[in-house]
Amino acid sequence: MPEDKNIEFKVGIFVVMGIIIFFIIVFSIGDVTFVKKGYRIYSTFNFVNGITESAPVRLAGVNVGYIEDINIYYDEKAAKTRVKLTAHINSEEVKIEKDARATINTLGLLGEKYLEIFPGAFSSGMLKNEGELTGQDPVVMENLTDTMNQLAVSATALLKKLEQGEGTIGKLLTEDKIYRDLEDLVADIKAHPWKLLNKPKGE
Repeated sequence: MPEDKNIEFKVGIFVVMGIIIFFIIVFSIGDVTFVKKGYRIYSTFNFVNGITESAPVRLAGVNVGYIEDINIYYDEKAAKTRVKLTAHINSEEVKIEKDARATINTLGLLGEKYLEIFPGAFSSGMLKNEGELTGQDPVVMENLTDTMNQLAVSATALLKKLEQGEGTIGKLLTEDKIYRDLEDLVADIKAHPWKLLNKPKGE
């Protein structure tokens, strides 16, 4: 082998070994692996409240993974649009019961959306890779606001009826005679408590 080609060959081996060592160091420091650990599960919702890919997944309040994919589709059987979340669980050591519940929560009032998993019963068995988890739709703030407004309207209407003396409580609050009679009855019982124990004849 000519001397020039021999040198090129040695330099090539040196470069290749250097690249290999570099990747080994990077993967060791960054804890990077070619094979993704853990497993994935699915959860279906009618409404996901703005959650995005890479959002955290928590089990009993502890971070255990992240949202890997979000797929919106039309469910022919249910006759409505639904959303399927694909969640990646970082470790196979994390066990999730088959009857566990999943919902969308928010960190604080206006914080990041995340998938919250509430543990189920051990007797139901454990989810395996590609398992399906029951999704519970989060509360829609607009619906909650509408409900509060309806309650406020109902309370206002009830107060107006009380002010107008409608119903037993309304009459008690507005009619002086009923109030005085009740006041006299209480005063009489305080003065003669034995009347509470005195049964009328024939009973």
